[in-house]
Amino acid sequence: MAVTLEQAQRVGYTCLKALLRFAFMVANNLVAIPSYVLYLIVLQPLRILDSKSFWYIEGVLFKWLLAMVASWGWWAGYTVVEWGDDVKAVSEDEAMVLVNHQATGDVCTLMMCLQDKGTVVRQMMWLMDHIFKYTNFGIVSLIHGDFFIRQGRTHRDQQLVLLKEHLEKYYRSRNRKWIVLFPEGGFLRKRRETSQAYAKKNNLPFLKHVTLPRIGATQVILKTLVAPQENGTPSGGDAVRKESKSKGLQWVIDTTIAYPKAEPIDIQTWILGYRQPTVTHVHYRIFPVKDVPAEPEALTNWLYQRFIEKEDLLTHFYETGAFPPPKGQTKAISREMTLSNLWLVAIQSFAFLSGGMWYCLFQYLYHCLF
Repeated sequence: MAVTLEQAQRVGYTCLKALLRFAFMVANNLVAIPSYVLYLIVLQPLRILDSKSFWYIEGVLFKWLLAMVASWGWWAGYTVVEWGDDVKAVSEDEAMVLVNHQATGDVCTLMMCLQDKGTVVRQMMWLMDHIFKYTNFGIVSLIHGDFFIRQGRTHRDQQLVLLKEHLEKYYRSRNRKWIVLFPEGGFLRKRRETSQAYAKKNNLPFLKHVTLPRIGATQVILKTLVAPQENGTPSGGDAVRKESKSKGLQWVIDTTIAYPKAEPIDIQTWILGYRQPTVTHVHYRIFPVKDVPAEPEALTNWLYQRFIEKEDLLTHFYETGAFPPPKGQTKAISREMTLSNLWLVAIQSFAFLSGGMWYCLFQYLYHCLF
């Protein structure tokens, strides 16, 4: 089949754009990540004198780094529409965020859609696969205090012990509020077959759009972070209080990510931008921790039910292009999530100016010493 001049030009433009975006991403990482590390090295005396202020500054820098990642997708036209409960109402409370996992772009999507949720991004902790530790962003997550978990049956018990110790050491001492995890333990395409086989063997529902979650990390988080008494209010929009005097983990935010035509965005697409502008849909449902059972069997059933509901949500979305309305309502209301281009440009400019400043400083020191 002959290729027309117009098609060749379109392909050439896409390749050129992807190359330029990749070059920008590399430059962005080369200035932003070292600058983050160097700022925190310089601020080590503050960490000793005023730990709270140190972690506040670290959180702001961390949020800006995540905003830079969000900007790569935002400027490529990868936007987000939100559904369900308004999580801004609990942005100052402690919450555990449960997310379905389809591709590497899920993390980028969360980095984007949580940017406008108050202090959430700078005060959040991520649970992620240990492989992430060896990426360019690994040093940032390591300093921030995220937890890298090794998958596999042989590591499971040890990892849960390490997670408990990590939470006790870092979660409250660094004033963390939200903790994000992917209970499925891997990407949908990798776990679907084994999950369906397990479901069939144990007389559980057959799931296509999600997999049955693993309970271990969720149970450890609840046992470690939930206060003895909780006074959360029922979930749902305005019914969720903006402030709560209770201490400890107060909410579970069930988050469902849906991509048009069930075609998830991966990190390569996010960086290179060769896919046409895409709207990712994110659905939230908030549960008070007091409504979440503590016993392992009951908690397992509760968590399974959340992912069965996710299956129903995604089935409805893929059939209609929208999430279903909440019970008792006739229409689902969506909210378009927006980012300020001016703010993103300001953050990017700060990153490159910081990189230039550190370069000049090291050049000056080098000439002084040698």
